[in-house]
Amino acid sequence: MARHSLYAGCSGWAYASWKPGFYPAKTAAKQFLAYYASQLNSVEVNYTFRQLPSAAQAENWLAATAEDFRFSFKAPQRVSHLLRLRNCGEAMAAFADSVAPFAQAGRMGLVLVQLPPNFRADAARLAGFLEDASRLNLRLALEFRHESWFETATYATLERHGAALCIAESDELVTPEVHTTAFACYRLRRSQYDEAALDELAERLHKGAASGDVYAYFKHEEAPDGPLRAMAVRKRFHEL
Repeated sequence: MARHSLYAGCSGWAYASWKPGFYPAKTAAKQFLAYYASQLNSVEVNYTFRQLPSAAQAENWLAATAEDFRFSFKAPQRVSHLLRLRNCGEAMAAFADSVAPFAQAGRMGLVLVQLPPNFRADAARLAGFLEDASRLNLRLALEFRHESWFETATYATLERHGAALCIAESDELVTPEVHTTAFACYRLRRSQYDEAALDELAERLHKGAASGDVYAYFKHEEAPDGPLRAMAVRKRFHEL
């Protein structure tokens, strides 16, 4: 059975408060990404929720990381929160252009479309959005934060368009573990993960990697718990 890759990390890297727990005490801010990429092999870039990266930023980020490092990006707020998946063609095309350097370099991970908590299920709108977005050749993962989405019609729509259900977990809401495509996306937002929880998580990710690449991102917080947990899960994953 083929074993695919686990791409694990956090939602961001530019946190001086991660010194000295994760970053060595004397690490300069401009060296954060290079050090981060020496310990982890992926990052979810939340920056793109509010602003698209420039060509210079893309060049710098790619230069700071190795060829096996993958960048995932959060879809723009305009798409998920303002337009709420309706008439997003222009906004998604501009977003795709801004992250094209990562795709061209073979360093593109996922695009996370995180919907607002008050956005109730609308199967027709979801289908229309995915129909348009499929032309951009992006690997999409949808994070639903209203329980009305967790139904067969949603899963069927995602599967039909080759998009993943983002398996997100927090203290308030846990997405059902339903896989709608070969690759998988996990957003890990619980406040606590003890050793037993990390063991169980590594086993889940390892099982998922039998079908396709797995992307898993811990929450970015002031404390360095997120990157340390991602490192621990990667170690457990490779020991299985």
